[in-house]
Amino acid sequence: MKFPDPLIRARLIKRYKRFLSDHELEDGSIVTAHCANTGTMLGLTEPGAETWLSPARNPERNLRFSWEMIRATPGKSGLVGIHTAHPNGIVAEAIAAGRVAELAGYDNIRREVRYGKNSRIDLLLEKDGAAPCYVEVKNVHLRRHGELAEFPDAVTARGAKHLRELATVAEDGARAVMLYLVQRADCSSFALAGDIDPDYATAFADARRRGVEALCYACRLSTREITLERSLTIDFSLDD
Repeated sequence: MKFPDPLIRARLIKRYKRFLSDHELEDGSIVTAHCANTGTMLGLTEPGAETWLSPARNPERNLRFSWEMIRATPGKSGLVGIHTAHPNGIVAEAIAAGRVAELAGYDNIRREVRYGKNSRIDLLLEKDGAAPCYVEVKNVHLRRHGELAEFPDAVTARGAKHLRELATVAEDGARAVMLYLVQRADCSSFALAGDIDPDYATAFADARRRGVEALCYACRLSTREITLERSLTIDFSLDD
């Protein structure tokens, strides 16, 4: 996924009221940017941290900028994507390009298709003569221990609901996949943060027992684009 316009470098002042964040631009001016991330963003809201903002293309939009990335640690690998509207597109682009081996061979990718009880599946993969493949995508940016990526960073009843609905379609004969997209390059494995949301961890274990597959991929990030790059090992110890 390429950014349509160059990102603007800034420094974080604060995040507040869930969807708002203040940043200081390089010229010293202060701007308020939209924060699309509804989680706690644990470890990613340190005042003074380098941030990157995208300019709004709509001149009538209330907020002129959107918060895209933060540099959590020094160096190129320290960039973290925090915009939760991007993962579906990043994954769809990667599947179409054949970069997700486990999801190769499908002829059609549809997004936001209704299924279950008042839900929409992020991606529906289809091929003549094959069962449909339902893919739910979750954005991951939490890192607390070494190179371990974790999800979620807050209690997510909605996420547990999605797992239960994936399990239902798997039992009905379709293929169901939970794909975690890590929007940072400094992690080598993935696990659930069961201490943050035990109910989600329980729903995940139950979904796997009922036939739901789990995948995790990490991204390569720059201020020009975000690209799905490599598969990460998943620690399933919480299933035991």
